[in-house]
Amino acid sequence: MSAGGGTKAIIAALFANAGIAVAKFVGFLITGSSSMLAESVHSVADTSNQGLLLLGQKTSQRKATQNHPFGFGRDRYFYSFVVALMLFSLGSVFALYEGIHKLQHPEALSSPMVAVVILVVAIGLETYSFRTAIVESKAVKGNATWWQFIRQSKTPELPVVLLEDAGALIGLVLALIGVGLATVTGDPVFDALGTISIGLLLGVIAIVLIIEMKSLLIGEGASPAELDVIVDELAAGKVQRVIHIRTQYIGPDELLVAAKIALAPGLPVVEVAQAIDDAEHRVRNKVPAARLIYLEPDLDRSTVE
Repeated sequence: MSAGGGTKAIIAALFANAGIAVAKFVGFLITGSSSMLAESVHSVADTSNQGLLLLGQKTSQRKATQNHPFGFGRDRYFYSFVVALMLFSLGSVFALYEGIHKLQHPEALSSPMVAVVILVVAIGLETYSFRTAIVESKAVKGNATWWQFIRQSKTPELPVVLLEDAGALIGLVLALIGVGLATVTGDPVFDALGTISIGLLLGVIAIVLIIEMKSLLIGEGASPAELDVIVDELAAGKVQRVIHIRTQYIGPDELLVAAKIALAPGLPVVEVAQAIDDAEHRVRNKVPAARLIYLEPDLDRSTVE
């Protein structure tokens, strides 16, 4: 993925959620439905989240400075982590609070059909946003399952948008069920239960995102498949073997590789330098994200001794 990876999905989600948020708030003001209020706040949070993801993409492209010699690539991880926190606080916690409050103090819905129409339209818009995220993600996930993609992706925006949109769609269905049952039975408790279900759903999604974004923010290494390729490419030519290696993603598109490599004893300095240059070239050809490579030449002690 490029530095702007997932931008189309983010923008689609931004406009969809902004429109949905306005419609839901209107629906809440007309019907008084707690499910509609919870979904309204959820959509406002999602709209803000898309803005934060775009901001992270923008700030991550700043040039490296003396204080930040490796650049600002991790800004994308930071803002994605903030998004996960907002989804939990503004989405999950608020919905749970509102649902419990309405469960304790139930209020009859007014004009429930307005809420139903708004929710159906919102499902259509959210489906478009979700489809856009799926199309963008398929281009980069390869043969991995969707769960593997969410767990292993080094590009944070697409997993965030995918889970947000999936949560939004399921939440809309839960809100529709809650409003529908409350209308059919005349019991507003079902609306409150729908709101609580939305809160629990958003809580689970937020926790998954918090765990994944925290891991990326702290620093994840290359995947096992990438690491195998890097080691194989390093241990070629005049390099006898890789003594040890450390890798870390310092941004979604930038992998740091630091390794100690064993060279044959007695090589002239010129050949040592050439061996290192060749090794770096081989790795970058196979793993383009490995932009920063630091190799320390050494002797293979196991054979020298």
